[in-house]
Amino acid sequence: MAGLEGIEQPQRRGGMVADRRGPAVEDEQAREALARYGSPADGEVYIDSRPDAARTVRRLTRLVVVHQWGLGPQLSEVAVLLASELVGNAVLHTGARGFALRITRTRGRIKVELRDPSRALPCVLPVRPTDLGGRGLFLVDKLSDRWGADLLPIGKYVWFELRVVDR
Repeated sequence: MAGLEGIEQPQRRGGMVADRRGPAVEDEQAREALARYGSPADGEVYIDSRPDAARTVRRLTRLVVVHQWGLGPQLSEVAVLLASELVGNAVLHTGARGFALRITRTRGRIKVELRDPSRALPCVLPVRPTDLGGRGLFLVDKLSDRWGADLLPIGKYVWFELRVVDR
């Protein structure tokens, strides 16, 4: 590309742009998110509702599931995807300035919870193949073992659980 000599360009794979930065850069960005927000496994972490909020939640979720708890990449990928979907719903539908993330582990399960200030309960809508959106809770419903919402005096928790094979 003209004018971009010396600048590393992304590679295309199957129509998608693949980032060459690799796992080391992603790990470093996850550690930066951990330093900024804290670990959602140690308690709630508050995250501003910004364009990069879903990316931050994905990084923190992966960091906890894989690096802190040593669980496998398949479980991590599902947890990351579903946590991202919860964030998308919170940002899109609540109008909140921020939300809180908490991830807990009990024997045989992990639970990812997102707290927002809206008391409007989420619902799974029918999804058609031609729909451009509206798949977030559909994915949560299909890929999690359980999910739900718990009303609070102010706001709610929306959560999902995934089964873990304990060693």
